[in-house]
Amino acid sequence: MTAIQQVSIVDLQERSEPKRHTVYRIEIKAHIQSWTMWRRYSEFDDLHTDLVQATGLPPPAPLPPKHKFSLFRSRTDSQLLTQRRAGLETYLRAIISAKDDQWRETYPFKQFLGIPIGKAAAVKNAPTHFSSASWLDEYQEIQTRLRDVRADINRREAFSTQGDVNASHKSNVSAKQKLAGVLARIGTLGKGLQELAVGGMSQGELQRRTDMVARLQDDCEKLGKMVTVARMTSARSGGGDAAPTTNLAPSTDREALLGPASNTFTRVTRVFGAPSVPQETEETRPLDNHGLLGFQQTQIEQQDQQLSILTTVLQRQRHLGEAIGAEIAYQNDMLDGLSNDVDRVGGKLLSANRQLGRLG
Repeated sequence: MTAIQQVSIVDLQERSEPKRHTVYRIEIKAHIQSWTMWRRYSEFDDLHTDLVQATGLPPPAPLPPKHKFSLFRSRTDSQLLTQRRAGLETYLRAIISAKDDQWRETYPFKQFLGIPIGKAAAVKNAPTHFSSASWLDEYQEIQTRLRDVRADINRREAFSTQGDVNASHKSNVSAKQKLAGVLARIGTLGKGLQELAVGGMSQGELQRRTDMVARLQDDCEKLGKMVTVARMTSARSGGGDAAPTTNLAPSTDREALLGPASNTFTRVTRVFGAPSVPQETEETRPLDNHGLLGFQQTQIEQQDQQLSILTTVLQRQRHLGEAIGAEIAYQNDMLDGLSNDVDRVGGKLLSANRQLGRLG
């Protein structure tokens, strides 16, 4: 996160839109830049609630209390506003200067102060403490990176089919690098559930999110197998009428599918008078020994060709199955996104209920 040097509340204003309220001007100074945020007291109150929920502990300094009829007194009682401004400034400075960084490292606090967090920084320094909302944000970020890994694998396969070895290798390396960064973040996401459990999250919601982490781990395991074994470029026939339709697989793919060929081969010879006489057929009866040898070689070549065709068909079936699996995973991601949106709407409803409670 951006290193904060100083936080000060230097001014306050009374505003009339959407209704009359008081906002406090917060000046934030970092090593490189400075900026200003305007916040209401109700936003400080929501921040305090989120920090306690995310960490399980209140911040070092107490939040100035809400006085009865403060909404009406704030318009005329300048002493009350000055005391509250000083108390809010003390509250923020205590979090910034605290030896324990668990409060200032939470997503709600960073969002409250408008601390800039880029995607590159989020990849290198994944959050270690979560609120309910920031946990879902991190989950969606990991899903996005997994989709990027799948896209790199698909590009690798496309380049491999086109015979572009260098581009295929670069895509595979990119997929490996992205996947390596995701693995550590999934572990941190799982540990974050323990903090949310301490913060009072319901057992049903914890179980649902545990299942979400498990699906991420399964996706990483599948993608890890795909990126560690790069697909070899298939051999193509140079001409002939059958070249466009057969597209024979190389012998290495056949060995990977059926196992290595045995080095020991018992040759069947044409021996007359042996205890088990080979059965003659209409094709072999008119042939001599040289003709039989040529016939046998032709049969072996035809069998190898048919085996290559079968291997190619099975590979296509495998790719089709992988594509179906990827589509199912994508649909699951969309369903998870819908669930996350429902959770966000629920959070907004809770916030609205809190505001209604304050008015009541």
